[in-house]
Amino acid sequence: MLSSRATAAAAAAISVPTVATLRGRPSSSLFSPFLSSPGRRLSGGGANVCFGRRRSSSSNNRMRSGGIVASAAQSLQDPDQLIDSVETFIFDCDGVIWKGDKLIDGVPETLDMLRSKGKRLVFVTNNSTKSRKQYGKKFETLGLNVNEEEIFASSFAAAAYLKSINFPRDKKVYVIGEDGILKELELAGFQYLGGPEDGGKKIELKPGFLMEHDKDVGAVVVGFDRYFNYYKVQYGTLCIRENPGCLFIATNRDAVTHLTDAQEWAGGGSMVGALLGSTQREPLVVGKPSTFMMDYLADKFGITKSQICMVGDRLDTDILFGQNGGCKTLLVLSGVTSLSMLQNPNNSIQPDFYTNKISDFLSLKAATV
Repeated sequence: MLSSRATAAAAAAISVPTVATLRGRPSSSLFSPFLSSPGRRLSGGGANVCFGRRRSSSSNNRMRSGGIVASAAQSLQDPDQLIDSVETFIFDCDGVIWKGDKLIDGVPETLDMLRSKGKRLVFVTNNSTKSRKQYGKKFETLGLNVNEEEIFASSFAAAAYLKSINFPRDKKVYVIGEDGILKELELAGFQYLGGPEDGGKKIELKPGFLMEHDKDVGAVVVGFDRYFNYYKVQYGTLCIRENPGCLFIATNRDAVTHLTDAQEWAGGGSMVGALLGSTQREPLVVGKPSTFMMDYLADKFGITKSQICMVGDRLDTDILFGQNGGCKTLLVLSGVTSLSMLQNPNNSIQPDFYTNKISDFLSLKAATV
């Protein structure tokens, strides 16, 4: 059953149909108007309203009508109680496990402790620049022993979503993004064009110039793209506006990202926003906070969602992702969100708990002994 939630998130987005809903969907229904049902983004009074899965009753109790916070998040005091209450921990990566290419202090020891207690660990990132295999190598480089099957990037989610809706094999995908999306599409057996190789292409605007585009493109996938340019904007716009039923898929709408540990950088939401502006179409978002990845994970591992704790550094993606899925949520202040942002009266997204970083699982345990 679906319910609405008012959020202050600038990156709030369309939810995609769940895995269960999509199973068995005939390919002839691929190009039906997804925007007419679950997941329409509505604007009113500066707030975005997202339709997703029903939150747990404890989460619902936090909200009064109008999105006013009824009770604030609790500072994590007893990590053992939280650890013992769930079977699985889902971790965001950027701002939780690492910043840029720098590992956050205490992460290896914390992950080892959770594994020693028999907890399943899953790593979910909205960053689409790498494939699962490439992220596996990054974990290895940072000295973390993480299996590829435990990693879920939004690049993988884009390909998984297309498979789940039986995207026609004779159709192509135009990619505004980097190598991670291309690799996942290739592994899934889809035809694609665009990506980094279009980064050097330019448009010479001469009188009467008409830009051609491939009429067989049935989906445009937009992710973070350091080679973003006007050629890609125009090509993607033509496909979405002129190819009947062409899907507009976003890996995420994150406002900022951590390319380095020195500062925040414009995120994938800036690329998605350019296409949104030119097409006047809302994208289907497959990354957080959409429930697609949560449903996929729960289905793949046979996880009961109430037995999951989502750990992240962003309110409008990570925490909302967990709440949309009916999970427990823990906000860490090692990334995007500060304590003042969490406690701002205008913030309507409240996690179950918050703490400084995930290694607090260890330090707080030691303090209570």
